[in-house]
Amino acid sequence: MIGKLNHVAIVVPDLEKAAALYRDTLGATVSTPVDQPAHGVTVVFVELSNTKIELLYPLGDSSPIAKFLAGNPSGGIHHVCYEVPDILAARDKLKADGARVLGDGEPKIGAHDKPVLFLHPKDFLGTLVELEQA
Repeated sequence: MIGKLNHVAIVVPDLEKAAALYRDTLGATVSTPVDQPAHGVTVVFVELSNTKIELLYPLGDSSPIAKFLAGNPSGGIHHVCYEVPDILAARDKLKADGARVLGDGEPKIGAHDKPVLFLHPKDFLGTLVELEQA
């Protein structure tokens, strides 16, 4: 079911500084910031040869990322995202196996304009997992 690693998401307290670190210090290709109002975040993608790093910054005070930063002021890893060939089949299998899908269980459109779901971290070794339709 699980495909390749799509990205690792890191919450950052300063999006401009984080993007500059990856671009100027590490020499990576960095996208321009994109607001994702449906998810309450602004994202920047760092392109690597085999995957991406997603830098997350809160978009508004009600952003779930703002709550993460309140508890982790320096930021930190937020989630990992894996590709799946069929997100609905993956969801149904995971639910049948006892995994918890966050939210209402229906895929939302993510930052790559593809359907995504999040899985409860307590079911995946303490890690928030995002699944994205390949």
